[in-house]
Amino acid sequence: MGKDLRIKSNVFDDAKRAPNRAMLRAVGGVTDEDFKKPMIGIASTWSEVTPCNIHLDDLALQAKQGGAREAGGVPMIFNTITVSDGISMGTAGMRYSLPSRDVIADSIETVIGAENLDAYVAIGGCDKNIPGCLISIARSDVPAVFVYGGTIAPGYRNGQKLDIVSVFEGVGKHNNGDIDDEELRGIECNACPGAGSCGGMYTANTMATAVEALGMSLPGSSSNPAESPEKWEDCKKAGEAVYHLLEEDIYPKDILTKKAFENAITVIMALGGSTNAVLHLLAIANAAEVDLTVDDFNRIQAKVPHLADLKPSGKYVMEDLHKIGGGSSRYASLIR
Repeated sequence: MGKDLRIKSNVFDDAKRAPNRAMLRAVGGVTDEDFKKPMIGIASTWSEVTPCNIHLDDLALQAKQGGAREAGGVPMIFNTITVSDGISMGTAGMRYSLPSRDVIADSIETVIGAENLDAYVAIGGCDKNIPGCLISIARSDVPAVFVYGGTIAPGYRNGQKLDIVSVFEGVGKHNNGDIDDEELRGIECNACPGAGSCGGMYTANTMATAVEALGMSLPGSSSNPAESPEKWEDCKKAGEAVYHLLEEDIYPKDILTKKAFENAITVIMALGGSTNAVLHLLAIANAAEVDLTVDDFNRIQAKVPHLADLKPSGKYVMEDLHKIGGGSSRYASLIR
């Protein structure tokens, strides 16, 4: 007989748990045989309030059916919230942005604990999703893997590549009288062509890159665009990977070491990532009980060159990094 991977859900054994099992049988046809398998959560931040997350329901299904179930688990999707910084920015709604990070962390931890799930895959897109998911993972006592929803493709207008910052810049030009209403509207309507997080090295792409360097997402996954075949494959592989973590008794705190955080900081500095990474990595490290301070950022920054010409300060977007093979091979040379 193989190893019992039900590190939490084995509480549903025995006759006295018949009522619990009766409820579980109603949520997707859980069978007698399924009760012998680990129950794997798929924590999704899917929502229609932001392009960053509009596609995550499909990705969650891929992690469930194509990954965790095929690997041998009993996967169950549950949701948590998201807010859009890009939509709430400049309004009173922005007051809710940072608190949403901790709501996400608390809600995922609540479901994992309350439902006695044995492992989980967390899928996030917008800025506060990623640190929220990672804080929950850092506090978890079950194996977990993170999947980034992916970057948006650039928009185009008159042969010019656009992203969300192009619109902000357009507002400035409009206020200065350099462009008219029609030109501003043209930029607005073409800057965001579909699903995915803001395309430059803004908070979402910065944190996705950091999570990959931390070792909590699959190698090469952070630069895969939201609507690419590779992103679907990321989800399938994540479902398989979390099952294998269960088999090998590998937990988040085994991965989230001080060295892992130093690796994440190194990669962020080289790519010119968002300063929001300081705020979020300190919070994740605190949840993982790792001693990380602002001094660590200063120490690493002093010896790591800025290598990437990525927006908002540079020319290129995350999709361009994907087109040249992604970041993994470059990360390896930085963190040796």
